[in-house]
Amino acid sequence: MKLHLRDYIWYKFLNSLFFGVSVGSIFVLYTPLEPSIYSLGGIVLALGMLFISKWYDCLMNLKAFFYVTVFVEAVVLLFVCSFLFFGYSYMIAISIYIGYQVTFMFGNYLVRMETIALKKTAILSFTDVAKQKGYLFGMVISYGFYKLLECLHVTNKNIQVYDLHVGLFLLQIVIIYFVFKAFKKL
Repeated sequence: MKLHLRDYIWYKFLNSLFFGVSVGSIFVLYTPLEPSIYSLGGIVLALGMLFISKWYDCLMNLKAFFYVTVFVEAVVLLFVCSFLFFGYSYMIAISIYIGYQVTFMFGNYLVRMETIALKKTAILSFTDVAKQKGYLFGMVISYGFYKLLECLHVTNKNIQVYDLHVGLFLLQIVIIYFVFKAFKKL
């Protein structure tokens, strides 16, 4: 397996774009959750990251990097779809929160593996710039989207966040496409 840099950088840009667009919607999605859930989630997250770091010997290769990346993006797609199909409820909110915690558990591993896979400082820098541009652009898109909906007299925050997730679903499909493009089999 080989990493195709241009497609990988596009993947990282789009992945950060997704995060930038979606970050404001989390506060609406998590409304039904009680504060103690966040403490419990933090404990589970820390334990999960500890467990994953114990497996670095097995995970520090391009094939595992690909599978973990696909898994993380599939989890994101799953919780976007679950919200679109089932709407607002306590179960959806807790499912999305758990989904995010699962993806965050792999965060340290993915960053470390990215450093190993990209090797050169210039490529790492270029990738990080692409990620920051994606996040910034995503925040601008999110802000513009919400303001556009307000101009169209769609002021219900639940409807706004739901409508945003239609776009996030499409974006997540493109992100997964770029994951598969970025990791080429030899």
